[in-house]
Amino acid sequence: MKTFISSILGLAITLLLLAPGSAQAQDFVYTPVNPAFGGSYLNYQWLLSSANAQNKYKGGSGYSYNNDPLANFEEQLQRQVLSQLTRNVIQDRFGDVDLSQQNTFEFGEFSIDIVPGANGVDINIFNQSSGEQTTVTVPSI
Repeated sequence: MKTFISSILGLAITLLLLAPGSAQAQDFVYTPVNPAFGGSYLNYQWLLSSANAQNKYKGGSGYSYNNDPLANFEEQLQRQVLSQLTRNVIQDRFGDVDLSQQNTFEFGEFSIDIVPGANGVDINIFNQSSGEQTTVTVPSI
């Protein structure tokens, strides 16, 4: 009889443990972080500082706009002088370069092929030491 009572007691404990209990749950609600999409306006400064910290392109080292006419004049003068020097060096080294004729120029480790076509002039620049090749197409007008 003792075993019968202990088996009934064990069965009762097992049923109590397996019996379903009341479950509690809550609804999941998504709240955006970005204030532009409905998040808290207090997140704005944190988001801005995080974006600036991750920015690879810092200001100041890129392009700038200069309102100073004298500085603009100096820059334009330097560009024109360098452009004229470049023309003189090319004229002395290669003579008159006729882009309407197929030409090949070699200097140092570079080979430059000029190939006129129906769409314009293709300028192929080949680096003989590394095997790199670049093609520049100058469209016809």
